[in-house]
Amino acid sequence: MKRIVVLLSGNGSNLQAIIDKINAGNINGVIVAVISNNAQAFGLKRAEKENLDTITLNHLEYDNRDLFDAALLKKLISLSPDLIVLAGFMRILTSKITDYFDGKIINIHPSLLPLYPGLNTHQKVINNNDKNHGISIHYVSSKLDAGPLIAQAAFDVKEIKTKELLEEKIHIIEHSMFPFVIENICLENIRWDKKSKKVIFKKYLEFKLQDIKWGEIKVNFKNSYEKIFKAKEGNLSSNIFIKDKISLSSSMFC
Repeated sequence: MKRIVVLLSGNGSNLQAIIDKINAGNINGVIVAVISNNAQAFGLKRAEKENLDTITLNHLEYDNRDLFDAALLKKLISLSPDLIVLAGFMRILTSKITDYFDGKIINIHPSLLPLYPGLNTHQKVINNNDKNHGISIHYVSSKLDAGPLIAQAAFDVKEIKTKELLEEKIHIIEHSMFPFVIENICLENIRWDKKSKKVIFKKYLEFKLQDIKWGEIKVNFKNSYEKIFKAKEGNLSSNIFIKDKISLSSSMFC
């Protein structure tokens, strides 16, 4: 089993989705610790309910960023993780950490990167009258939301006028797709190749989106080919086949 460490700062809904999939036997991994920079994060309560080890490292208690990063790096090294999952962790990791754990840290971001790194992505989509919105899952580098892409999912914004509704739809996709990616990283079907600096997919994979009741969703795995999901009332089950040799341009989401 792979050793997973989850970093978060807030509600921890993606942590819960991961926990649920582990408990269901879908992910060949165990969460060895949940770390937060916010002692009041509800995600810590979710972890405690599952009897997971929790660690708080409050960045405000350190004189500078380097000292906080050194403490976080020391703690991460002591946990010997195979995979570090950023699930709403509101701190930018510096190269000290990303270089040490190169290819072992992934993040989920609520935008179609490279669009809108950082905060307030839903409001930016509305303010700019964007046609599409979605999520990105990527390996983490020291640059904000700029690491190599693993997968993206997009939907047509259409008549959605509030960030609350956008956030609701984003969460539905996140809670299905993030555990799926983690599952396949733990199975080594998805990995970061340090030599070629590419995301490598080992085999064909099947991805299922369930209980999606709105619109059309485009799912793109980096270095894979695309399938389009047309959502209907009730459950939706379709295939995404992942293939090394076929690359897609990110322009599919423009």
